[in-house]
Amino acid sequence: MRSFKLYWNLHRWTGIILAAVFAGTAVTGFLLLIKKKVAWIQPPTMEGEAGDPGAFMPVGDAFEIVLAQGHPDFAVADDVDRIDVRPGDRVYKFQSKHHYAEIQVDAVTGAVLAVAPRRSDLIEDLHDGSFYGDWFHAWFMPLVAAGLLFLVCTGLWLWIEPKLYRRKRRRRSASS
Repeated sequence: MRSFKLYWNLHRWTGIILAAVFAGTAVTGFLLLIKKKVAWIQPPTMEGEAGDPGAFMPVGDAFEIVLAQGHPDFAVADDVDRIDVRPGDRVYKFQSKHHYAEIQVDAVTGAVLAVAPRRSDLIEDLHDGSFYGDWFHAWFMPLVAAGLLFLVCTGLWLWIEPKLYRRKRRRRSASS
């Protein structure tokens, strides 16, 4: 039973140390699962004017429209992290590298359809640890995953070992 006590202590302290990380990951994971249903988390994709993809304005023109908005997170071309093209909705979604901002532009007319924060990107950065820095994401989060695997393995052992011990004790008493 010495190994039981060792694994029980290791299991307990690993669980205590990692509990806050697991709770944060669970909460942010839940928010990411519901992000499309809650506009506060991720702005809904607007719908542009009717037109087929052949009628879309060039992305470069939409880029200029976004930069002309005077939004502090879209001051220069390097501020744009990515452009999401939604042909079914006829929308270009421009996402900033800074402060999790988004501007949606009608792909046909060039009208600005929405300017909103993308809290889902912040939540994703919290969820995967990149919010705290690349080192945290690259080094600490894999340790957290290993800690979770350790908790599963030690938890199974803590459940199985007493059963094995009882079975062994019963066999000894039956043979006596």
